[in-house]
Amino acid sequence: MIANVLSIAGTDPTGGAGIHADIKAFSAMGAYGMAAITAVVAQNTQGVRSFVALDPQFVGEQIDSVFDDVRVDAVKIGMVPNIGIAKVIAERLHHHGAKNIVLDPVMVAKSGDHLLESNAVSTIRDLLVPLATLITPNLPEAGVLLNANPVWTLDEMRLRVKELAKLGSEWVLLKGGHLEGSTQSVDLLYGSDEIIEFAAPRIHTRNDHGTGCTLSAAIAALLPSKSVEESVREAKAYLHGALAASDTLDVGHGHGPLHHFHHLWT
Repeated sequence: MIANVLSIAGTDPTGGAGIHADIKAFSAMGAYGMAAITAVVAQNTQGVRSFVALDPQFVGEQIDSVFDDVRVDAVKIGMVPNIGIAKVIAERLHHHGAKNIVLDPVMVAKSGDHLLESNAVSTIRDLLVPLATLITPNLPEAGVLLNANPVWTLDEMRLRVKELAKLGSEWVLLKGGHLEGSTQSVDLLYGSDEIIEFAAPRIHTRNDHGTGCTLSAAIAALLPSKSVEESVREAKAYLHGALAASDTLDVGHGHGPLHHFHHLWT
C-alpha cells in the first residue's frame, strides 16, 4: 500500500526547502505527498526576504480538508510561524488522531533568517512536541527548545538528547551537522533507553539548502511501513546521496538545493 503523507509547512519559490522539498522527498521515498501551507515565504538560495503567515483558521481548514477525505498515514510538520498556527495544528491533529508525526522544529533558515515569532517557541515545545512520534532538531534548534546555550561536543549531544526526550516526544533525532571540527556528521537517535548513533562522512558542498526539511520528510514517508530506527537509517542514506549528487544541479547563486531524485535521473 502506498502511504499518504501530509506536510504542514511553509513554501520556497526556488523549490529547495519547505513544502516543495517535502513533496519531492515523499515522492522519492515512494509515498503520495500532500500539503497544508502555514506561510508563504519569499526566499531563494541566498536568503529569506519576507514571509506572510496564513490565517490560523485557514491553516486548520486545510488540515481538515485532507483528513476528512484522505487516509493520512504520516504527518511532517515544518515551519510554524506563530502561536495561533501552532495551536491550530496541535488541535486539529489531536482531533483527527494523526499518527506517525515527525516534527522538524524549523526556526532559522540556512541563511540565518528567522522563520517564526520568538514567542511561538514555548507553544511549539508545549503543544506540538508531545504530539510527535519523532522530533528532528539540529543543534541550534535543540538549544532553543531547551532554553540553553550549550558548547556542543559529541558528549554534550549524548547528554542533551535525553533532556530533549523529556519534552514529551516518543523519539528524538538530534542532528550533528553543525558540530565543528569533525570529518563525520553524527546524528543521535534516542527513544528506547538507548542512544543509536548514525555517522556519515561530511560532504563538502554549498548545495545544502533544505537538508533538514528533506531528512524529516523522508523519515515521515517511511514510518508507516518501517520502525523509527529503520526509517532514520534509510532516510539518512537517501539524504547522503542527495547531497553527494547536489553539485550536478545548477540552481541559484547561494546555498543550492539537494538532488532529491538523484537515484532516478540520469
